[in-house]
Amino acid sequence: MPTPIVDQGFAEVAERVWVARYAAWDVNVTVVEGERGLVVVDTMGSDETVHVLRDDLRRLSRRDVVGVVNTHEHFDHVHGNGHFADERPGLPIHAHEGADVPSANRTFSSVGTVDLGDRVLELVHPGRGHTGGDLVVRVPDCDVVLAGDLVEESAPPSYGTDCFPVEWPETLDMVVGLLTPGTLVVPGHGASVDRQFVLDQRDDVGTVAETLRDLVTRGVGEAEALEAGTWPFPAEGLRKAVARAYAQLERPRPQLPMA
Repeated sequence: MPTPIVDQGFAEVAERVWVARYAAWDVNVTVVEGERGLVVVDTMGSDETVHVLRDDLRRLSRRDVVGVVNTHEHFDHVHGNGHFADERPGLPIHAHEGADVPSANRTFSSVGTVDLGDRVLELVHPGRGHTGGDLVVRVPDCDVVLAGDLVEESAPPSYGTDCFPVEWPETLDMVVGLLTPGTLVVPGHGASVDRQFVLDQRDDVGTVAETLRDLVTRGVGEAEALEAGTWPFPAEGLRKAVARAYAQLERPRPQLPMA
């Protein structure tokens, strides 16, 4: 069960960009304001937490919510989509085309935008990592990047049953390419971080990928992999990364037709 909600409300982290960090799943919700209204990035994971979020939004601003963006498909980031859609039928809900996101009606493959009139949000699919449908949101006029769960601060990166552990490092390379030395990076969970934090986490995620490749190449069995490897994160949290990597790396290659 998630920890009880601590209503900290929204704090402005850059010009007209607010982040609320909730104790439930330690998840972040970000709001970006433009002349056309508010965009909410991620929408919490239960009816109870969505009600808290909506109350916090009302205290933050009387502006209308004119769009929702989901950084990926996991429940703690998308559950509230339906509540927002019910309030404003036809509300644009943006997600990557590879994400199975409830109520999403605006999808893209590589790059998308959300036009708020006086500012534009850039949506980028940097590759597969935490899921197959991760996206990051760049607010270029104030040098903020919302990284979703491709970056985590309050715990090690989460490797679930839908992760791509071998591809994750290259995906983070793409994210780093969006950052300047002064970029504020908002992770999916935990406190905001800087470019160096992302670089350090990329190195650790890279170590996981390299270790998994090495184990498969040397013929170490999946059941022995956790004990055989040297990991930058607690091994118990990497069980699903091992299973996913072995399935992806050991998949038979298609046979070429005989000449």
